[in-house]
Parts: sequence; structure tokens; C-alpha cells
Amino acid sequence: MTEVNGPPRVGGWTRFVTARPRLSLLAALVLTVLAVLAGSGVADRLGAGGWEDPDAESTYATKALEREFPDSQPNFLLLVDSGASSVDDPAVAAEAERLAERLAGEQGVIGVSSYWQAGAAPALRAKDGREALIAARITGDEKEMGETLDRIAPSYRGVHGPVEVKVGGPVAVRHEMQTIIQEDLTRAEMIALPVTLVLLVMVFGSAVAALLPLGIGIVAILGTNAVLRGLTEVTDVSVFALNLTTALGLGLAIDYALFIVRRFREELSAGAEPLTAVGTTLRTAGRTVLFSALTVAVSLAAMMLFPQYFLRSFAYAGIAVVLLAAAAALILLPAALVLLGHRVNSLDLRRVFRRGRQPRAAAEGSGAWARTASLVMRRAPFFALGTTAVLVLLGQPFLGVKFGTADDRQLPSSAESHVVQQHIRDGFPGSPGGGLEVLAEGRATEAQYAAYKERIAGLSEVQRVDGPLVKGDSAYFTVLPKGEAVDDPAQRLVDELRATDAPFDTKVTGTAAVLVDSKDAIAEQLPLAGAFIVIVTLLLVFLLTGSVLIPIQAVVLNALSLTAMFGAVVWVFQDGHLSGLLGFTSPGSIETTLPVLMFCVAFGLSMDYGVFLLSRIKEEYDKTGDHDQAVRHGLQRTGGLITAAAVILAVVMVAIGTSRVTNTKMLGLGIALAVLMDAMIVRSLLVPAVMRLTGRATWWAPGPLRRFHERFGLSEGGAGSTSAVEEDRDKVTARG
Repeated sequence: MTEVNGPPRVGGWTRFVTARPRLSLLAALVLTVLAVLAGSGVADRLGAGGWEDPDAESTYATKALEREFPDSQPNFLLLVDSGASSVDDPAVAAEAERLAERLAGEQGVIGVSSYWQAGAAPALRAKDGREALIAARITGDEKEMGETLDRIAPSYRGVHGPVEVKVGGPVAVRHEMQTIIQEDLTRAEMIALPVTLVLLVMVFGSAVAALLPLGIGIVAILGTNAVLRGLTEVTDVSVFALNLTTALGLGLAIDYALFIVRRFREELSAGAEPLTAVGTTLRTAGRTVLFSALTVAVSLAAMMLFPQYFLRSFAYAGIAVVLLAAAAALILLPAALVLLGHRVNSLDLRRVFRRGRQPRAAAEGSGAWARTASLVMRRAPFFALGTTAVLVLLGQPFLGVKFGTADDRQLPSSAESHVVQQHIRDGFPGSPGGGLEVLAEGRATEAQYAAYKERIAGLSEVQRVDGPLVKGDSAYFTVLPKGEAVDDPAQRLVDELRATDAPFDTKVTGTAAVLVDSKDAIAEQLPLAGAFIVIVTLLLVFLLTGSVLIPIQAVVLNALSLTAMFGAVVWVFQDGHLSGLLGFTSPGSIETTLPVLMFCVAFGLSMDYGVFLLSRIKEEYDKTGDHDQAVRHGLQRTGGLITAAAVILAVVMVAIGTSRVTNTKMLGLGIALAVLMDAMIVRSLLVPAVMRLTGRATWWAPGPLRRFHERFGLSEGGAGSTSAVEEDRDKVTARG
């Protein structure tokens, strides 16, 4: 039958990727080697920060204080422990002063101060008198600070006469976090790769077929590392992005390769020659993979709208790895399939367990997934309401979410910099390092400074005000809140300080101020990012299906599938349930950018599975015009595939979740839960139930949109529409 609906044929694409398969694979090998060389050392160039808004008031004030008053912004601490003695013991004081003097002479270190110097703040001495601090500032960018830390820390860490010294401070926290992430990522890859290979062998049976998705994933990861290495030359990139590169590189490449190899083997089983089977596969599964990649990339691209480079880094890594995975699956994989032909089924390890029996293909309408679809559609209201209620209930803990900042508690409790900061939190007065700094710019008299200090000292949440320290036309005050550094009263204090009248310009910074500004920046961009994801997703799904209702269903059901993830994140990582079992310290809050990141990633992966299912349903509906049969057929053909892909991706994410850094653990385990819930609950139960309830109205579109889809739409089916569907359209046109 002549094709009357859909885009032009893609014979040219098929010829392009299959004409010179050996040359294509050789070119891929050369490009992969170049990617390895280009991406080498990428981790050493990545940053461990990026949570703050670069245009915020707190960021401006921090940079101004670093420039004008480096002593006000120490980022390197030496915790001096006198053991059973007092820090005021003459021998202890002499050794500590020697260490401070030596530190002041180190290249790249400025602003050294200590408890033992004249006029030192009491907050630098522990309440029990056995510990005190030497504070300094290491200068330079993140890379230079890390190099300085590596150079000087070993000579200060350890026992020095009557004292023992531990190294801490923000620089040490970031550097230790970066080191641990790199180590954990290597371990995660060592876990994920062999387990993934075993699962792929179980899915395909053939060891040859199983190696293909794994190879595509490795190509995507190596290529993305090269892209990130290039981006570090022009912008900041977070080290956390490497985890997403590994997870999505393996996960999506395996998804796409699974879909293509599965379809190719179906065509071979139906009697097609390898070249013909590849062509059919590209016209069907290939188009679905292309659409899937676009939907995932759209969700990840939304993070580009946020100012924090932590989020933008995940957009860089995610978009690159998705496009590279799709390109490898659509160009390299078909070339390999042409060369392999029927040998793609070689080394079938399942033969050992078949005992000579030949496997039988499931008949249409039979099999576990077809029975599941039939059961769900017979009890559609029950499954639709029941699964929705369960998902909403699982998401309830998120209503109690508390946002905070990433600090040393992201590290394992045994990490040196975490130990130092915990000692400071537990044993030092006045929350050292948790205060707020008020930068005053503009010429003022001592009386004006004194009057302003008196006003801010009178605020209800203020424990103490130190300063001002004046330098030229600038000065700064240190304000210690009564409670914790970033709790709700401290955040309210930020707003009160900013609203306090002063005869000069004031800017507030500090941990609580950074948190307030970060929350404001995310809240400002969140509606735009959400609208971007929703609108582009609606358009893409419409182009795939030609329906008005299906895109709306896809967006709503995808969002609903994420409720369990968000509820679990709060219940586990904020409230601390299972923290002992999972091996982390709960800070009592969720870092502000993490929910945005997890939503974008999980929503994109949910759309990935949604496109796989919808494309097969649409293909069957175009052939038969039977809505219920199309839903059953789609679930029968893709249910096992989607579940296998979700389990494999979950394995990769759980491997990432074994990280000793809490945010990475949260990301890995949270996304693993999201993809499993989406595949096993939403795609298997909720989607067929909802589509049964909406019936044939599922495929309705007004005349102008239908004609738009006929001209520009992209469907998986390449064989054209059947007479039943064409007759329906003709009737609608005639009535119009």
C-alpha cells in the first residue's frame, strides 16, 4: 500500500549507515581513540562547587570580601588538638604559633589568623579548651587551590610535638569530595559493567548481541568526557557531572541498542535478509530512538536556564551523552548489524538450559505482557485509581521538604575535613563559619558605623555582632545568628539584615544568605524551565502520535511517576531513615538544586520509556485501527524490553548510589527508584488503564492539527496506514 501519512522514506539514511559498514566501524574506532586522548584528565579540571547563583548579592559580597578583607573569608583550617592539655599551655601555644607563622610563609596562602594571636576571636577556641583553630585563605581558582592544598597539607597534618593537627575548611571539603567522587566513579563502573553484561546476556541470550549495547555505551561515555574536557576551557563544569555521564551513557545507550537489536532480530526471525532487516529497523525503531533522544535532551536542556553551574554542568553532560548515544545507536550499531547478520544470535548461552528444545515465539495476544494488558484493561478504573493513589501516597513526605546547602556532611563521617567541621559544630561557640557577613560600601563615620551596628544587634535572631573592620571606603560586620547556620530563623535574619536601613550600601553574604539567594534563583527560573519541558514535550509527542490527548497523558503520567522518588528522597536523606544501612550522615535538609536535577533526569528517562511504548502502540493502531488491540500489542512487544532496560539502568544508578558522597548517593538511588516505578507501575499498569478509559478518543485531533501531523509528523510505522484508519479520516474530512 502506498504511504499516505508520515514523513518521507529514509532510504538515504539507511544507505548512508550501511553502505560502508567496515569503514564506518573503523572511523568509529579512530574517533573513540581520539576521544580517549581528548578526555584524559577531565576529572582533574572539574570543580566541586557551583551551587551558588553567580549574579546574587551574596556572591558579589563574597568576592568583594575576598578581595578587600581576605581574613574575613578563611577557606583553610588547621584544627589543633592539645590532647589532655589546654590550648593555653605554653608548649602548645608555642607550637601553634610556630605552625601559624610557617603557614603564613607558604606561597598561595594569605590572611593567616589563629586563636593564639593578640585580639583573636573567642570563637576560635573550643568550649572545653582542648582544641583551637588556625585559619587562612588559599588563593586562586579551584584548580590552583587544590594544587596548593596537595602541596602544603601533608606537612601540617599529623603530630607536631605536643599537638595533633587535622586539616579542614571549605577548600579541603571540596578537594576531598572531588577525590572521593573520582574513586567512587571508578568503583561504580567496575560494578556496573560486568553486572550489566550479565543482564544483557540474560535478555538477549546471545553474548554477541549483548556486547553491542555495552560497546555503544562505552563510546558515548568516552565521547562525552572529551566534550566536557573541551568545555572546561571556556566555562566551569562540576565534577558531579561525571556520574551522570556514566549513568546515562550506559543506561540510554543500552536502551537504544536494546530497542534496535531487538527489532533487528524480529525482522530476521520473520525471514528478512540482514540488509533489509536493518532498513526496516531504522525506519521503525530508529525513528523511535531519535524521538526518544530528543525528549530526554529537552528535559536535560531545561537545566541550562538556571544560573548555578552545578545544574548547567548536568545539562552539558546529559545533552552530550544522549546525542552521542543516539548517534552511535543509529550509525555505528546498524553498520555492525549489517556485518554480523544472523551471527548476531551467535554464542547463545541459553542453549545450555534448553536441553535441545527450540524456543517458540509467543503468538500474538499471548504471553505474560499480553495477559497483563488484558487484565488491566478489563479493570481499568480500579488500576487507574489504585496506582494513582499509591503514587500520591508515596510522594507525601516531600510536602515536608527542607532545603539546605551542600557542606562537609556530604562526605563520609571518617573523612578528615568532615571530622574537623563536626568538631567545630559540636565543640566551638557561636557557630564558627556559620555567621553572616555584612559588607558596607561607601564612606561613613565611626558614629554611623556604631549606629548601624546597634540596629542590627537589636534584631531578634542576632546573638552577637563583631566589627566593623574598616579599609578605605569599605567595612564589614560579622553577625552570628542564635540558632543553626542555615535554619529558618537564620534565613529570616538574612532578609531582616537586607531590609535594615543604613547610610551606606550593604550586601549580606554567608551560608544562610547563599541558601536564600540560591532558592530565589531556582524559584525564579523554575516556571520557565517547567514550561519549556512541558511545551516541547507536548509538541514532540504530538509529532510522534498525531493525538492531542496522548501528549497530555504523557506529561501528567510521567510527572506522577516521580512522586515515589521525591517522597523517598525526603524520607531517607532528609529525615535520616535507613541512614545507618546506607552509610551516610543526614544533614536534615535537601540541597536546593538536587530536586531540580533529579526531576529533569527522571522525567527525561520516563519519556524515554514512554516513547518506546507509544510508538509501538501507534504503529499497531495505524495497521488495524483497533485501539484496544493496539494497546495490548504495544505492551506485549515492549513490556519486557522496557522492564529489562529499566532494570539495567537501575543497576547502573545503584552502582552510582554506592558513592560515599551523599548527594551522589541520593541521585543514584533516587533515579533508580524512579525508573523502576515508571517501568513496572506506570508503563505496565497506569498507561494501559488510562488509555482504555479514554478509548478511541485517545487518537483525536482537530482538523488543522491533524493536517499538520500528516505533513510534518514522525511515526514509527513505515508501511503506511490501513484502510480502516484511512476510512475514519475520510469520514472526518467529509463531515468537515
